[in-house]
Amino acid sequence: MIQSTLSSDDTEVMRSAVARVAAGPELSKDLSYDDTREVMRIILSGHADPVQSAVYFIGLRMKRETDEEFRAIMDATRFETQTVTAQAKNVVVMAEPYNGFNRTVPGSLFSLPILAACGVPAYSHGVELVGPKFGVTHHTIMRALGATPLKSAQAVADQLDEKDVGWGYVDQAQFCPALHSLTQLRARMIKRPAMSTTESMLCPIKGVEGTHLVTGYVHKPYKDTYAMLARHCDFQSYLLIKGTEGGVVPSFRAPARVVRGVKKTTSANSEYEHGEVEFDLNEISMQREYRALDIPDTVTKSNITGLKWDIDSLADTCAQKGLAALGGEQGAVQDAAIMAAALILWHQRVCNDMAEAVKTAKKTIASGEALARLNALI
Repeated sequence: MIQSTLSSDDTEVMRSAVARVAAGPELSKDLSYDDTREVMRIILSGHADPVQSAVYFIGLRMKRETDEEFRAIMDATRFETQTVTAQAKNVVVMAEPYNGFNRTVPGSLFSLPILAACGVPAYSHGVELVGPKFGVTHHTIMRALGATPLKSAQAVADQLDEKDVGWGYVDQAQFCPALHSLTQLRARMIKRPAMSTTESMLCPIKGVEGTHLVTGYVHKPYKDTYAMLARHCDFQSYLLIKGTEGGVVPSFRAPARVVRGVKKTTSANSEYEHGEVEFDLNEISMQREYRALDIPDTVTKSNITGLKWDIDSLADTCAQKGLAALGGEQGAVQDAAIMAAALILWHQRVCNDMAEAVKTAKKTIASGEALARLNALI
């Protein structure tokens, strides 16, 4: 059993916080910003009792986290995050669900070489495997491609600046080891903790002038929380996409819905132009009968409790499908890479509208430039 090694003061902070947030539906209380940040600091130190930490996070979830609590958790985690700056003026950071995909084959990773070929430096961040879904992630797909998913943030920043690369992936284990050390605790908790929301806002690599967040959501309340946190973190802009499994690729069977925010000035804490946009996929030739590619029957199922699929088998399938997509094979994975890239090209104003953005992404694949960027990295 793991024992707490906290000071008496920190022990009392934890006891008090747990007592307040985990007192049941009628008696649980919200915490102040300062109290929440202090508790998160203690947990990230690695010395907190894991049972108390788990009860604390579950208590927050059951009573529902407040904006103040989310901001405090965010700031405590940002303090532990190692951040570097690329040479590029503007950088796009993509945050897919850290717990991955276990119902569909994601194509979002393969949008990054498309963006790079279009002159938009872009990277994603995540982890290898985490609950509650334990799905395939960018980390595991990168590994299946033969790339190294555990490069330092500085090494990935250097890739963004390379003329023939321009994209990459950086792992939480590299840029925020304190948060990554909670992976086993999260697996044992089963339920989704607050840091599953805040970690999407982390920014290990920044641009010289601006850093632009792209992430996805499923449930409507999260779009407001993500927008609030993106403004709190002072991103130059944010694009929140209602996506399949919470990713950045919308279903191809319905209109694409996004939330877009852009800073009005370059000063800190400035106001944002914020609004919601809906795209008719028929008008941009992206309407399909499928929402995404369902995981093929050829993928091996897992015999480990909590895991639906053998992750290496699923990651291999995703890598093969992605390589084929950038090689010109049409289908759901290519559509996913095109759609994610097009939404970002539109958001970054590289293209005037979504129709032009889709055509640009398709041309980048047809020319072989996207595949060349992928191969330059792997």
